[in-house]
Amino acid sequence: MVRLKEQRITRSPRRKLVAGNWKMYGALARNEQLLRGLRAALQADRHSDVAVCPPAVYLAQVQSLLAGSSIALGAQDVSAQAEGAFTGEVSAAMLCEFGCRYVIVGHSERRAQHGESDALVAAKFKQALGAGLTPIVCVGETLAERDAGVTEKVVARQLRAVLQLGAEHLVRGVLAYEPVWAIGTGRTATPEQAQAMHAFLRGEIARVDATVAGHLRILYGGSVKAANAAQLFECADVDGGLVGGASLQVEEFAAICAAAG
Repeated sequence: MVRLKEQRITRSPRRKLVAGNWKMYGALARNEQLLRGLRAALQADRHSDVAVCPPAVYLAQVQSLLAGSSIALGAQDVSAQAEGAFTGEVSAAMLCEFGCRYVIVGHSERRAQHGESDALVAAKFKQALGAGLTPIVCVGETLAERDAGVTEKVVARQLRAVLQLGAEHLVRGVLAYEPVWAIGTGRTATPEQAQAMHAFLRGEIARVDATVAGHLRILYGGSVKAANAAQLFECADVDGGLVGGASLQVEEFAAICAAAG
């Protein structure tokens, strides 16, 4: 059981992170064109971190294309198992061999389409940390849950499963708030809505460990675009973005990264 304690949160300066989730898009020629364009467009002296998360079959190609750049490589999922007879699964150790630094766990599409439970997401988070990866763990509510007024209850439950591993472990990862109703729909939470939810999540973590709450990066994911990135990233508790479709367009993704500083 997590021990709760009320503490004031002191935010520490953190570099923003912009992570591009390619989802199930990509082709060898398109990947090369995209990454060569991004390498040319992104300023070397930026003050934020950038990562791309391609489908697993392209990890080797993307690793090669990113060699010598400051763009980090991430994966879209990881197995909750270290190894074994788990056909179709990819282990954390395998991802490390391809130079991955980040891995997304618990994305809303995995939860909805593959039935991933909070417990399974926490197990994947633990496996990723154990291999030296930085997991980006996603939480968020559906439109029905928001309309029912249970948003905070839902995201607190999702967060709790990972937080119960220990706050000292959570701080080694990244948290991403993704309102499911804003993913791929063109709808975006307003900066005020995003800030409110990020502040709520940070507050939930602070009840366990205020220091961790102050250090943890919390990303916003949900139709992040060049047009709204600057406003979202100016929010006090928004530490970057988990970007979907816009990460497949050089100019759009580069503009989002520029908004992060």
